[in-house]
Amino acid sequence: MSAEATAERLLDVLEDDAQASYAEIADRVGVSKPTVRKYITQLEDDGVIVGYSADVDPKKLPGESIAIVGIDVESEAYVEVTRALKEVEAIEAMYTSSGDHTVMAEVRATDGDALGDVINDDIEALDGVVAVHPSFLQERLK
Repeated sequence: MSAEATAERLLDVLEDDAQASYAEIADRVGVSKPTVRKYITQLEDDGVIVGYSADVDPKKLPGESIAIVGIDVESEAYVEVTRALKEVEAIEAMYTSSGDHTVMAEVRATDGDALGDVINDDIEALDGVVAVHPSFLQERLK
């Protein structure tokens, strides 16, 4: 098995279960525990693995609302807007997009009103933001 194939299989296991032990990963990938440790260390050092997280069902969280927000930004204001958005505490994750919107952001707040405040006051009010398109998450399906 090539090094790339081993790394891909290891990453598949971690994406499926970020809490898998080295022994579980080794068993599923078909390599030794020291090999798993070596690959994980290298993938972390190379910036391929940037963290480990829990997959959370937003409907099961008390007092939290989540929206995926498409943000249209004037091209000349892109750098300033994205810098400002990175400072918004309620934005959990942010991505550039090749789709309908320049930026996509995952926004979390205590309830729908607070979420609306973040969208209106912290995102839409920024100079260079042309439009904001929120989609409020309702139910996790997978």
